[in-house]
Amino acid sequence: MKVIKIKKSSILKILLLCVFTFTITKLTTSFGMQHYYNVDFSTGLVTASILNVRSGPGTNYPVVAKVKKNEYIRVFAGVGTWYIVQVEGDYVGAVSQQYVRPIYPNTGGSSGGSSGGNSSGGTSSGGGSSTNTSDLTADELEVFNLINQQRNQNGLASLKIDPEVQNVARIKAQDMVNNNYFSHTSPTYGSPFDMLKSFKVSYKTAGENIAGNSSNSGAVTAWMNSSGHRANILNSSFNYTGIGVVRGSQYGKIFVQMFIGK
Repeated sequence: MKVIKIKKSSILKILLLCVFTFTITKLTTSFGMQHYYNVDFSTGLVTASILNVRSGPGTNYPVVAKVKKNEYIRVFAGVGTWYIVQVEGDYVGAVSQQYVRPIYPNTGGSSGGSSGGNSSGGTSSGGGSSTNTSDLTADELEVFNLINQQRNQNGLASLKIDPEVQNVARIKAQDMVNNNYFSHTSPTYGSPFDMLKSFKVSYKTAGENIAGNSSNSGAVTAWMNSSGHRANILNSSFNYTGIGVVRGSQYGKIFVQMFIGK
């Protein structure tokens, strides 16, 4: 009987080749090429009670996040009967198209808001601040009181109106109506943080909530039902705010609340 001797180096090469072949096969199976197509809208409204966001376009992919009914999501593209989206927490994944209603500039929307974000940065506190609410409109005052009710019920101090932040929030809300967009990023002023900086508002931490709704209480309820917006409202590092409410959008009203901590 003849014994075949194989060098250790040859065995190692064979094992590496097997591993490489298996890896390529696995990747091809998991991430096979699929046909993506553009969609003619960028914002979608969730219609399911709870919508699963999956890591790929199919129910065989794992769930990476969940979004609730009446929340807005950013839609990038379509693949088959799925949308590729970005949701709160900066998760990117796929959702079934049957549970997402496209929001076009000329169509109505339901209550809700897009993702709220907060970020630390800026400089030391500056500008005057005030608890005076006499300059608020009736809509703004109602939202202000509803927000502080939520904070008080959760053991937090009430927010105060900062006149400079109030001015920025109103300008942002009007800009959204005038330019017919729904986003934290303004085509005119950039991000909320860019906008605060351009209006020379100083802060240690800052955040923004936006919503489109026909009622003031509906907007606040939608915010409280969304983890990102709720986190902004109940953020103990925020102590000043500004609220802009402008009528005339396809949603009925546009709401912008800016928060800062000094």
